[in-house]
Amino acid sequence: MIKLKKLTKQADNKLILRGVDLSIKKGETVAILGPNGAGKSTLLKVLATLIKPTSGQVMINGLELRKNQIMIKKLLGYLPHSSLLYDHYSPLENLVFFGNIYGVKDVEKKARKLVKDVGLSFFLNEPVKNFSRGMIQRIAIARAIIHEPEILLLDEPHTGLDQGAISILNNVILSMKEKGTTTLMVTHDFKQAAEICDRVIIVKNGIIVDDFKVEDRNLRFVTEKYEFQVEGAS
Repeated sequence: MIKLKKLTKQADNKLILRGVDLSIKKGETVAILGPNGAGKSTLLKVLATLIKPTSGQVMINGLELRKNQIMIKKLLGYLPHSSLLYDHYSPLENLVFFGNIYGVKDVEKKARKLVKDVGLSFFLNEPVKNFSRGMIQRIAIARAIIHEPEILLLDEPHTGLDQGAISILNNVILSMKEKGTTTLMVTHDFKQAAEICDRVIIVKNGIIVDDFKVEDRNLRFVTEKYEFQVEGAS
């Protein structure tokens, strides 16, 4: 589904990604962990076609990124730090707008269901500008999946969410997984990574220093791996 070979990204004479090799199978849910400045969000932005790699190869669903950006964009759902929502629009208006961009059929029906799924039916027609950070994040999640993407790219999606919203987000990710969606999630929340991800990669100084499967939702295992690679390794 996703294959990276010797991927590099340089900005302002600084090498942010240093020859990343990575292969992710269809349907995998992968957490990307690492300290600030490690290159995690940059990696996600390259996959989201928002920034161009300096060198290396990116293949997504058999398509080479440099030559097939438009086709690849249709496969992606992307949730960055910003919501990308129009704050004077309501949740319904936002989701219908983005759904129409992707040619979603019965878009209003789909939008209403998603607003209900993220627990905000009562605010269906209220302007997003009046929402709390957590409420905005819920609608942003719905925006990212309105077109049922094959690949979901999430950049610290749990930030600012209360426990109820975290549960909703995790249920959304798991339900997408059941449909075969491949998910990459940059996060600092080890607990969520352990609970919903099949696999963890740890990025440090622009390279992948560890790549392992998560079994039995073992938070301690994930934490110890991270501490060794990032804090304990010389």
